[in-house]
Amino acid sequence: MASSGGSIQTFVADADGIRIDAWLTDKISGTSRSFVQKLLKDGQVRVNGMPVKQNYRIKVNDQIEVYLPEPEKLDVEPENIPVDILFEDNDIIVIDKPKGMVVHPGAGNFSGTMVNALMYLRGESLSDINGILRPGIVHRIDKDTTGIIVVAKNNHAHRFLSEKFKAHDIERVYYAVVDGVIYENKGKIDAPIGRHPVDRKKMAVNISNGRRAVTYFKVIERFRNATFVEVTLETGRTHQIRVHMAYIGHPVLGDEVYGRKHINKKYNLDSQVLHAGVLGFVHPSTGERLTFRSELPKYFSDLLYVLRNE
Repeated sequence: MASSGGSIQTFVADADGIRIDAWLTDKISGTSRSFVQKLLKDGQVRVNGMPVKQNYRIKVNDQIEVYLPEPEKLDVEPENIPVDILFEDNDIIVIDKPKGMVVHPGAGNFSGTMVNALMYLRGESLSDINGILRPGIVHRIDKDTTGIIVVAKNNHAHRFLSEKFKAHDIERVYYAVVDGVIYENKGKIDAPIGRHPVDRKKMAVNISNGRRAVTYFKVIERFRNATFVEVTLETGRTHQIRVHMAYIGHPVLGDEVYGRKHINKKYNLDSQVLHAGVLGFVHPSTGERLTFRSELPKYFSDLLYVLRNE
């Protein structure tokens, strides 16, 4: 395990049977699960003196050492891409993300992302906790999901907001149009989400290997063959709303991964009709409760118009 230029954190396991990558993500402030998995892959995590893989399941009283390297210098290519900034101060930037924009660089998407735009606008005045590809990124929304996202400009803000997300102390309200008519006025979906057992590019309700996921929905308006819903999240798993709504038989309209392609084609939709409309949180320095709202984008309003006049 390397030790120069970084720091070592030690832990004593307080649980049984949890995957070490999930457990450490909750224990180390300001980190993502993918960052922890990279540490494990690089041999920077030892349990009882021995390196382990990311699927190792911890045992009570395991002695865990984690080497956290110094953050690498940010080398994401700055790009002059317009972004809609709703709020900014010395700690945070709140952005209304458009459809089609990936949040941060990754496999197959090293340009045109929100991070590329932020590097052009703000240079290196972003937190570096999540490394060279995700400066400032505390949370994400999917490429084709529109709406509000908060970015951290320093490590204090990043750690603070990460803790709030982990503690489920963030208000997140989404709006979606789903396939079929939901007759209940409101409901709760409590079903664990993990990787799809066959298609590893997809997520699925996974009882044996999933992480707890809880979604609440409330009907706003019913149409002949669709429903306009407000959705709130207790947890924040990858593709959570899309997976959960498909699980109860009402996939998000336009969803090419979890939805019904013939319905999407009927309405000429090329992406999920899902909008992150409200984001509320405590400011990392002032302690003030902030709430930001984003109006439904045009593609969403146009679909509602069509459904109301079917």
